[in-house]
Amino acid sequence: MKVNIVGGGICGLTTALMLHARGVPCQVFEASHQLRELGVGINVLPHAIKELAGIGLLPALDKVAIRTRELIYATRNGQEIWREPRGLDAGFDVPQFSIHRGHLHAVLHNAVIERLGAEGIVCDQRCIGYSQTEGGAVVHFAEGARMASAASDIVIAADGIHSTIRKQMFPGEAGLKWNGVMMWRGAVESDVFLDGRTMIVAGGFTYKLVLYPIASGSKPGRVLNNWVVTYRPGVEGAPAPRREDWSHKGTPEDLMPHVEKFGVEVVDLAALVRATDVFFEYPMCDRDPAPYWTDGRVALIGDAAHPMYPVGSNGASQAIIDARVLADQLAGAEHGRAALAAYEAIRLPATAEIVRLNRLGGPEGVIDEVERRAPHGFGDLDAIISFAEREAIVRGYAAKAGFTTQQVNRAENPGSREGTRQ
Repeated sequence: MKVNIVGGGICGLTTALMLHARGVPCQVFEASHQLRELGVGINVLPHAIKELAGIGLLPALDKVAIRTRELIYATRNGQEIWREPRGLDAGFDVPQFSIHRGHLHAVLHNAVIERLGAEGIVCDQRCIGYSQTEGGAVVHFAEGARMASAASDIVIAADGIHSTIRKQMFPGEAGLKWNGVMMWRGAVESDVFLDGRTMIVAGGFTYKLVLYPIASGSKPGRVLNNWVVTYRPGVEGAPAPRREDWSHKGTPEDLMPHVEKFGVEVVDLAALVRATDVFFEYPMCDRDPAPYWTDGRVALIGDAAHPMYPVGSNGASQAIIDARVLADQLAGAEHGRAALAAYEAIRLPATAEIVRLNRLGGPEGVIDEVERRAPHGFGDLDAIISFAEREAIVRGYAAKAGFTTQQVNRAENPGSREGTRQ
């Protein structure tokens, strides 16, 4: 069986590594001229790190990431609502990593080149669609690319939230769903705050700040801090900004009035933002869950299958889990179509539920609830919302998303079961 993967992002590269570890030949086709370390920070949760550890990537990740120790939820003005240990400090068998997206991408890219060879990734291949025959599937590329088409037994679409293959699979599908929130995201080296391994989420429905270190700094006492500021200028269901308006450089003039709304004392947020040379603006969008992910020998994966709001640190984590489940189903399968159907049956309902929960605020909904009940702050948190209520929101999400300590630590290590091919 030969598998072609469309898209050389985190999901596509992870899929290639998972397939290779199980002896399934594959090749990645990427639209850009070359793979580059782009983006800002992300968190990868223990249930996904366990999958990457299973294919031998834990040492490489440890060199470039921060092992997250603690998570704090607070109001916009810094009043603490919830605090919990994370990763190894919470009793997981593996860490939670806060990492620059580009560094994670580089770890995966290097592993693909090392294990599959330089021919494992073909760049400058912009997919324009697919076709199928009785015995295989063909990916077609834009005129001018180095290959006009590529045939294989199976095609996996890891081409992201604007997936060309998804558009062909669902030509009449409604567009992206925007919840009215704009995000500004940046990363800048600064002094350590707290213990240098803590993640803070402050603010709820209208204003939110996410702050965490993603790499060591240039000298002791310094770290590369990732920050996200969100503001809700629109309403749920408003038309999403044009694609051309995505990922463009933000300006201090637009952002600083929103930064001034926060009263978090552990860091000088205004100074942090001003020190960031370049930061980016994005709308917070997802899609309604698709009724199916497969068309014969073609399947969606990652953001092409289930883009979700970036709450709960689950986007990249769920894509990594997709990759492992897909590889498990394809390994040794007699019929590729049946393997894709089994993968869809496992992952589609699970991710559809996370999309739904993220629309409700995910675990960060506990902040929304506190700010709804006490918009001007509180003196006694337990008088506003009990510990049991707070726990139900935060831990309930973790259980449904599959990353409680019991769920992760009891899961069989897929790498030790299948083995890895170096």
